[in-house]
Amino acid sequence: MTKQERAARTRDALIKSAAGEFDRRGYDLATLSVISSGAGVSPGALHFHFENKAAVAAAVECEAAARLRRAARITHRRPSNALQNLADTVHALARLLREDVVVRAGFRLSCADDRRTELNLRQEWQSCVQQRLAEAADEGLLASGPGGQRDLARTVVAATVGLEALGRDNDEWLSPRTVTGLWQTLLPLLAGPGALADLEPAGTAAPGRLTVRPRSVPVTGG
Repeated sequence: MTKQERAARTRDALIKSAAGEFDRRGYDLATLSVISSGAGVSPGALHFHFENKAAVAAAVECEAAARLRRAARITHRRPSNALQNLADTVHALARLLREDVVVRAGFRLSCADDRRTELNLRQEWQSCVQQRLAEAADEGLLASGPGGQRDLARTVVAATVGLEALGRDNDEWLSPRTVTGLWQTLLPLLAGPGALADLEPAGTAAPGRLTVRPRSVPVTGG
């Protein structure tokens, strides 16, 4: 293993250890000594990579943002209509928040009032929802006009961010069953006549689910 590879592995281990500490204790109570110990390295090795705790937290936030954006891009490439893609993206977001401590801690840090970077994953998520709903309008899938899209976006964002906040104490809020129930409530409000029958609240990635019709507009990114 080269020196660069060892350095990259150490940095990754520190980010993962820090995420676990921030997730359990929050930023203020997290300590660099516990973070370095959890990564299996000395405090000196931690300071080689990060100047202070704020720099460690910023690295966790940036890595979480990268993982969330990557998941959104992968989901956006699926051959589904825009409303189904939005539902699938929420399922992907909930799965990452359940299973990936870096995403969970990074989301929490970036959405805090005293955040240490310019990142705000809630704002990014709102932009993603607005984009998917605009695509759904272009596909003729929505029950409301352009003015209604803003209200629909706020509803989806409020509901999904609420699941993230509640899931910090009880991960049942982020379970597939809960997310499916959310979409069973939301999709009849979002979808116009004739669109609802093609939509699967449980997500198209779930085993044995329906295949929705191909999208009628090209994918432009996530």
